[in-house]
Amino acid sequence: MFAFFLTVGFSFLSCKKDPSEPAAPVVVVDYMRLNSSASNQLEVTSVGAGEYELTTTGEDPYVSLFPLKKNNAAEKVVFTFEYKCLKEISHLQVFFGSPITEERSLKTAAIPVAAGWNSFSVDAGVPISTFNWSHTGDFLRLDFGNQAGVVIQIRNICLRVRTADEEALAREKEEAIANDLLLESNLKKYLTANFSSQITEVKVGPSMITIHGNYSGGGNARLCEIMPSDQLTETGKFRHTYSLESSSFTVDLDRFAVRDGMEYDRVLSKWVIAKIGDQSDEIISHARYADEILSTQNMTAQRPSGRKGLGGYSVSRGFGTDLDDLQITSVTVNIAFTQFMYLQSRGGSIAHTYGDKTYYFDQSRVEELDRTMQTAQSKNIVVAAIILVQKASQCADPEIGQLLQHPDFTSEGIYTMPNMTTRASVSCYAAALDFLASRYCRSDNSHGRIHHWIMHNEVDAGLSWTNMGEKHMLVYMDTYIKSMRLCYNIAREYDASSEVFGSFTHSWAEAVGSKYYATKDMLKILQDYSNAEGDFQWGLAYHPYPQDLNEPKTWNDTKATFSMNSPLVTFKNLEVLDAWIRKSENKYKGTIKRTLWLSENGTNSRTYSDTDLKEQAAGFAYVWKKMKTLDGIDAMQWHNWIDNRSEDGLRIGLRRFPDDESDPGGRKPVWFTYRAADTDQEDTVFEPYKAVIGIQSWDELRYTGLIQ
Repeated sequence: MFAFFLTVGFSFLSCKKDPSEPAAPVVVVDYMRLNSSASNQLEVTSVGAGEYELTTTGEDPYVSLFPLKKNNAAEKVVFTFEYKCLKEISHLQVFFGSPITEERSLKTAAIPVAAGWNSFSVDAGVPISTFNWSHTGDFLRLDFGNQAGVVIQIRNICLRVRTADEEALAREKEEAIANDLLLESNLKKYLTANFSSQITEVKVGPSMITIHGNYSGGGNARLCEIMPSDQLTETGKFRHTYSLESSSFTVDLDRFAVRDGMEYDRVLSKWVIAKIGDQSDEIISHARYADEILSTQNMTAQRPSGRKGLGGYSVSRGFGTDLDDLQITSVTVNIAFTQFMYLQSRGGSIAHTYGDKTYYFDQSRVEELDRTMQTAQSKNIVVAAIILVQKASQCADPEIGQLLQHPDFTSEGIYTMPNMTTRASVSCYAAALDFLASRYCRSDNSHGRIHHWIMHNEVDAGLSWTNMGEKHMLVYMDTYIKSMRLCYNIAREYDASSEVFGSFTHSWAEAVGSKYYATKDMLKILQDYSNAEGDFQWGLAYHPYPQDLNEPKTWNDTKATFSMNSPLVTFKNLEVLDAWIRKSENKYKGTIKRTLWLSENGTNSRTYSDTDLKEQAAGFAYVWKKMKTLDGIDAMQWHNWIDNRSEDGLRIGLRRFPDDESDPGGRKPVWFTYRAADTDQEDTVFEPYKAVIGIQSWDELRYTGLIQ
């Protein structure tokens, strides 16, 4: 295949030209052409020189450009085009071929609606350099979102030189990357350091904090306070230090203090020993968070009485009888608090003071949440709240959005990692969690109860679901653990049995995308921090979907093996997850098994045909029979409870789409299979699905070998 570039020269000339004037510049642009024969689910029509009309016909529309006929100039790194489109395109994904792989791609923000010709540009300098792309024969592939029926006109496709502003932004990004590399290096050194001094225990009471520890080596050693917005390893001089009277010490401090003019609850702080120098201070211990927090409420610990749960539960979704009919004992509830939190009072608000500042929460939205929590509480259903932080553009209060959106958030993000870099942002985030905990962790359960807290969503796919930009895993986890700790310490003030869960996809030893992380590696970092800075009761909210979310026959998953280094953990190899959670080195303080919920999972029915519905139900029967022998798994929450049209065509619910033409919200065969599970009807209802799976006995599903 041959490259084709359209070279167009533009001459800017006046009607009357003074011969003494210098010649006007000639701008030469190498316009790139689309290769209509290398397209998928996309109709490509040429309507003029370098101008096309594209119509998407499926959920994976893409087209390649003709390969480069000559090397691309090194300074031309901004990919740009003009377009018209009356419907927003969710994203553009640019692949740098060859080869065409997820690892060699760049995903952009949405392409906005444009009634007239508009310009769309993306800086491709980093991928061009990283993938060594720019040589004769190299080519680009453009993927236009994931919806059929979109028409876009496009012209003047090219690579160009950065503008001055773009060049400055690129330099800022390069500096940020260098800073992240340095931070990653310093965090590694900190976590692996063998300090001779240590803080052994931190206790938090109603008005005092007591810190025990010991130090060696002499010198001017002091106790130092680290707040969530501080970066421990990057602190040259500690602002808040306290004298140590002896090498074995006990220090009592007031729990509440004023920091930067704001009242601050030091339950959120961690503490470290440092040698104080004239120019800089030297850390000589690991930091330690609170080990023990005196709770203001007398809450009884509650565990699900069974393992059947629902994901994304809300009373507003209807079908309330399912809780009883399906014998539901646990649910997850999505709480994007940025939908109803404000900095200023407005009509119908609930005021909540945290520190010395008052925040406001929309009363109608809170009362709707109350009804969900109260319904679950009335049926002794254990609730895990999924804490989500919306990107700034979607927050109800733009000022809240500016505070809480992570400063390195990028457009790929559906949600943001909370901003933990400033005192005001931390205070705002803490206030939201304190409001929820004070309302839903009460001994009278008057508003219902949150038992556990799932921190954000699928952080191993962080760039999509909990975004703080492209970060090295250790840098990302450092912030994520801060968020987990902040929620944990606040929740424990009200409920001594509250736990926080980390949320992960079905990745295990292998990341599910080129810019994502492997769950097993992230858990190792979480363990390292727990060992270094004091353990806390965190658990797993794992999503063991089939390898292909569209394919319910999970027993065919090729990337799910019975090895601790399995690329994925799906329904097929839950034994790996069960074995991991039972290992003593993975237990809370080495003795207590951490809670493990399969908090989002389900099998899909591609359509509502009898065959597809039967395969979906067989997928559930498969996992249920397998899970019954795995005591390390505490509960599963079926997601989605009801088919949802915003889930990229998936039909993973127990019920049909609420707007289904023939049977709105109708119960699917998997609903009846789910109902029968754990009852005396289980074997009878499950029996027909053996043939779908291809087994004679349910015992064939159980892997009894050694997992290493």
